[in-house]
Order: sequence, then C-alpha cells, then structure tokens
Amino acid sequence: MNALGRHILAEFYECDTDILNDAQRIENYMKRAALECGATIVSSTFQTFNPHGVSGVIVIAESHLAIHTWPEYGYAAVDVFTCGETVDPAVANEALKEYLQAKKVTTVQVNRGELNLKNQVLQHKPTLAEEIA
Repeated sequence: MNALGRHILAEFYECDTDILNDAQRIENYMKRAALECGATIVSSTFQTFNPHGVSGVIVIAESHLAIHTWPEYGYAAVDVFTCGETVDPAVANEALKEYLQAKKVTTVQVNRGELNLKNQVLQHKPTLAEEIA
C-alpha cells in the first residue's frame, strides 16, 4: 500500500432496530470488530440520544472506528479508518455487518495519505525504541 491508511465508509441498512438503540451493545460489538481486525484499542466513548440513536467512537492505535445510528430507519453509518498493513478495516466491516444484522451494506474505500516517497517505506507507527525514548 502506498498510503498511510485505508478508510472504509459503510452504509448499513435494514439492521436490527433494538441493537441500533443499545449503546452498550454497540460499544461491545465495535470493540469486538476492532480486535478481530487486529487493532489495538486505546479508548472508547458512546452516547445515546433521545428519543433514539447512538453515536460512538473506538480510538485505536491505528486510527478509529466510528458509528452513528438511526434505529427508526434501521440504518447505521460506520467509518473504519486504519493505518498500516497489519490491520484490515474490511474484517471489522464484515464483523459489524453480522453483529448489526444488516441485510444490505454499501461501502466506499478511500486510501488516506497517498504519498510519493520513491522507494521509502512508510512508517505507520513509531518503533518501540522511539516510544520508550
């Protein structure tokens, strides 16, 4: 990959409406999806809205997973942005399709940080020695 990261923008349709309105369940599913794709979870925050809907973010060392739900329409908008070669955002997206029980999903993938660095390897995360220093 000649980019710093991959960003999948997903539209989840005809999801289970009870799941889409349950912040704790969605947070658990988002964390599971992050771990399944090989990400390192740093933190998370989720908010339930009145009368319905949930928004939340899982911050990962490799970027983030975010969700916004509209239970009244059975719809969720999901972003999975990962950096590096070891984390696959498509794996997280597939897991969320299953967890949200979506009948239809559309996606767009955007490569982020496409750099022309001629024969230079892109470093996505600091090395352990740099983190300790």
